[in-house]
Amino acid sequence: MTLIHPSAIVSKKAKLAENVEVGPCAVIDDFVTIGAGTKIGAHCVITGHTSIGKENNIFSSAVVGSAPQDMKFKGEKSFLEIGDHNIIREFCTMNPGTGENGRTRIGSHNLFMAYAHVAHDCLIGNHNIFVNGGTLGGHVVVEDHILVSGLVAVHQFVRIGKLAIIGGCSKVVQDVPPFCTADGHPARIFGLNLVGLKRNNVERKIVKELDQAFKILFDSGTALKKGIEKLAENKSSCAEVAYLINWLKNSPRGVIRSCRSNGFSEE
Repeated sequence: MTLIHPSAIVSKKAKLAENVEVGPCAVIDDFVTIGAGTKIGAHCVITGHTSIGKENNIFSSAVVGSAPQDMKFKGEKSFLEIGDHNIIREFCTMNPGTGENGRTRIGSHNLFMAYAHVAHDCLIGNHNIFVNGGTLGGHVVVEDHILVSGLVAVHQFVRIGKLAIIGGCSKVVQDVPPFCTADGHPARIFGLNLVGLKRNNVERKIVKELDQAFKILFDSGTALKKGIEKLAENKSSCAEVAYLINWLKNSPRGVIRSCRSNGFSEE
């Protein structure tokens, strides 16, 4: 049974599955689709071509699907797609893509704390946490099991690799490698995300290999390109190290520097 508060405004064209709850004074527009068991809090606005999966919990005054904050946007048809079991807290804002058929995609089991912002054309994976005021610029890619701490600002087109953690108030203007701890203004690498690796049951052997790889890549003072070449020569059988190498090779914006290596360079 769908429960809609009498004061809510829900378009007859919107598609609401079973057991959706819509709170007081919420607004749901024409082209919105909401999956079973999702809860929409008081004063939320769900608009645009937005699809929301099942069992999400969207708290009061969140604005989901409003037009991109992008000067290039001219009113074309674009989309916001949200998966299942996400928690979207008070006053979060999420925008669809820019350009005809542009898309912002958000996976499942993510937590967006109050005032978090997801800009146009972002791609967000699963099991991520965005602490209060975390802000993603346009076209940001966030992989899985990542913690973006409070008041972090991520520049457009940046990628954040899986199992990374970014400390509070950081300024992120280049790619954040997988498995790392990053912090600062601008953000720098402070080593492995040991807590995150442990919580996700990564084997000690793999953690040791990643630690050795990080020392070669980020702490040796050599150029990143040479560090990648050295690691490739070692031919590690560790899938995580191979993933890290491939990820770094495909970094168009460049990678944030290590706090321990002032001479670190991309060349």
